[in-house]
Amino acid sequence: MAAPSSSPSSTAAANIMLAIYEKKTVSVDLYRPLRNYIVFNYSEREAQNLEDDLQTIKQMRSDLERPTADSLSARRDLLQNYFKALCAVESRFPISADKDHVNAVNFTWYDAFKTKLKASQQNIHLEKASVLFNLGAVQSQIGLTFDRSSIEGRRQGSHAFIAAAGAFAFLRDNESMKASIGGSATVDVSVECAGMLERLMLAQAQECVFENSIAKGSTPGVCAKISRQVGIYYEEALAALNVSPLKEHFDKNWLSHVQLKATLFYAEACYRYSLELHEKEEIAEEIARLKSGINALSEAKKSSSKGAAQQILDAINKLEGNLNRNLERAVKENDRVYLMRVPATSSLPPLPAFSLVKSMPMNEVLDASKDKMFASLVPDNSAKALSRYTEMVDVIIRTQAEKLQQGSELARVRLKEMDLPDSILALEGNITLPTTLKEDVEAVQISGGPVGLDAELQQLRDLRRVNHELLVQTEELLQKELTEDSQFRSQFGTRWTRPQSNTLTKNLQDRLNRFAANLKQAADSDARIERSVRDYSALMSILDRRPVCTFH
Repeated sequence: MAAPSSSPSSTAAANIMLAIYEKKTVSVDLYRPLRNYIVFNYSEREAQNLEDDLQTIKQMRSDLERPTADSLSARRDLLQNYFKALCAVESRFPISADKDHVNAVNFTWYDAFKTKLKASQQNIHLEKASVLFNLGAVQSQIGLTFDRSSIEGRRQGSHAFIAAAGAFAFLRDNESMKASIGGSATVDVSVECAGMLERLMLAQAQECVFENSIAKGSTPGVCAKISRQVGIYYEEALAALNVSPLKEHFDKNWLSHVQLKATLFYAEACYRYSLELHEKEEIAEEIARLKSGINALSEAKKSSSKGAAQQILDAINKLEGNLNRNLERAVKENDRVYLMRVPATSSLPPLPAFSLVKSMPMNEVLDASKDKMFASLVPDNSAKALSRYTEMVDVIIRTQAEKLQQGSELARVRLKEMDLPDSILALEGNITLPTTLKEDVEAVQISGGPVGLDAELQQLRDLRRVNHELLVQTEELLQKELTEDSQFRSQFGTRWTRPQSNTLTKNLQDRLNRFAANLKQAADSDARIERSVRDYSALMSILDRRPVCTFH
């Protein structure tokens, strides 16, 4: 049996990836405002003792502002060290428009994707968010510097993209919301954009892993799972790009690239998975998977090929050729040998996927607890204790607020179900009852109050007993009439010409049955009423109070 054609890597020509450009900023003087704050709140001597730290952070900010001629790794180290310095500044210097704070610092940053848009804030969180964004951008640029035609180059590239994903994830989880307070931050540092960039970087890292798995000769099944996960990461990035606030923010070439990559790796997974199916002689599903991959590529070329890189289009055409050749062979084999029914594509289970990458944890990399900058200004232990205390207070307040909100919602629902607006008004501090409620209560009191219900219930019981006795008497009379009719027919034979008793009394019997059913239903209703009276007797006792408005 002829084996299907297999390419070393159908995506080899698609090895074009995206790097992120850094955000641009405007020059900021941190030295003078920080030094003035120290002098005003502490002393000139303290400011002199911290001169080295002030000069260091001044130099870091200056280096950050200008395009660097240094290596990308040096730029990465600068961003990491400056972020840790900002953490030290944040815990010791309140930066805001408040007159008692460091209020002469205004951070300005431009959007990385729409470079004419900018945000300015007297808020250190905008500075921290922008530094984290640039750290992820530099890591993505580092990922493109490696020679990804070799196994080691692809491994190093994957590691760099994982680090970039970690920076964007850290931005999303720690600084995006704080920087966006008031809506003045640019879209590139938003939660949505940071999350999208994390998925994009993970897609490129997993793509490097996939290419290495092909180069190392991994089985088709393993390659299919890795390829499918590449596609899933691209699909998640594409989903974020297609909704607000990112939908109108990115160049259409970005969307084309991500869309085509998502489809390419879905089709690649179909192709690899079909190779495994062929080995297992599961020809019917093999045909269905090949058709699914071909259809996906065809649709993608129609909708997303404009503006796409030629390398990706070449890879799609190459993969499409492989899929079509294997489909032709599989169909011939099925027609001649297997004769199996090919399932509909919609009936197929999802392709299996397996991730071999995850965002790099950045907590240790960006941990400023061991940084001694400005340590003498506020004792380290005090700063750490304050930070921990603040976090604990925030957690407690948030938890209690959520419980209070849930309790309030539940109370509103319960009160709505009780439908007691007059009672609610009374509980809200009204001295007198609403007129309608007061009149209803007085009407109950005039008729005997709750105690009067016992007499009413006894009357119901007496009436029910009388009705039951009448029912029994009527049944006995009808039965007696039927018995006598039978005796006379037996005695006189054909001379007894009177119509049969059951014919004459049919209407009476039907009415009697209806009466019996009504009586039973009434008895059940009376029983429910009596139970309700017993259950609420203690509560209804308040209706005996006079005047009515004295009950609480």
